[in-house]
This record gives sequence, C-alpha cells and structure tokens, in this order.
Amino acid sequence: MKLTISIVVGSKNPVKVGAAQSAFERLFPDNLIECQGIDAPSGVADQPMTDAETKLGAINRVKYCQSEYQADYFIAMEGGVDLFDHGPATFAYIAIAHQSQVSVGRGAQLPLPMQVYQALTQGQELGHVMDQMFNTVNIKQKGGAIALLTNGNETRQSNYTQAIILAMAPLLHPNLYLN
Repeated sequence: MKLTISIVVGSKNPVKVGAAQSAFERLFPDNLIECQGIDAPSGVADQPMTDAETKLGAINRVKYCQSEYQADYFIAMEGGVDLFDHGPATFAYIAIAHQSQVSVGRGAQLPLPMQVYQALTQGQELGHVMDQMFNTVNIKQKGGAIALLTNGNETRQSNYTQAIILAMAPLLHPNLYLN
C-alpha cells in the first residue's frame, strides 16, 4: 500500500497545482500524491513589481495555507517582475512548508521585452499583456509568458516544477541545512 502525501497549494491556478503534483510525483515516486489548490491571499499587488514583493507574496501565501489547512506540505508560488541592470525579467518565488520548516526558492528568470515591462509599470498584469501581444486567451493558466517567449520549449509549469524540486532540498536533507 502506497503512503499518501497531502499537499495544499496556495492557488487554484491549474498550472501551479499541476507543478506541485508533478514535482512531488518525481520526488516521491513510491507515494500517492494528493494535491489541493486553495485561494490564498498574497498580501501583495496582483502583479508584484520587485524581487522582495514577489518573495513576500509566496511566503504570505504559504503561511496562510498553514494557518487554515492540514497537510503534509504547503506550497505557494508567486510570479513577479523586476528591472535588473541587464533589463526587465519575470521569475517566481516558491515557499514550501513542512512541519516547522520553511524553504524558499526561486525559479529561472525570463528576460522580458521593455515594452512588456512598461505596460506592467502602468498597472497591467503580465498574463494580460502577453495575451494582447500574442493574441492568446488566459495564457497564465496555460504555458505562460515563458511558453510564448521560448516558442513553446519551456512553460510556466516546467519552471515552477523545477523550482519546487530545488526548493525541496533543505526539506529532503534537513540535517545538512540545520543552522
């Protein structure tokens, strides 16, 4: 009989729930993975515009999940943008809680065209800007800006999946990460 690992994801977005499911199926192939997405407030803007705000959104979501639900793991993902010295980019922060441990990681960074960043500074969300630019509908619940700008070679879900797996390192090897 397979042991069940329960996960609460701080979003109902199918991309985020799917990434958590996929990551844990890879990490724990001998277990049954039960993933549930819930609406968790980020406490930050709908389109976080700095690295710090994006990280805070993920941490706020995971804390909310822990306070309201019972599960083995709690996972939150927050996508954001920032203007770096090499130009604007989008990325995601991952927060994972397990018992008293919290691990925070960050996904790969996707360079953004300056015109996209400028639209975001005027209050638009990345998914909506990309939908207008590429004539798509609700891309944020599909491949995301990543799929559009990489010609489908990567997706928002593949980036989140990898980031979750990497953020799990301290939880997989807690004895190596004790301070």
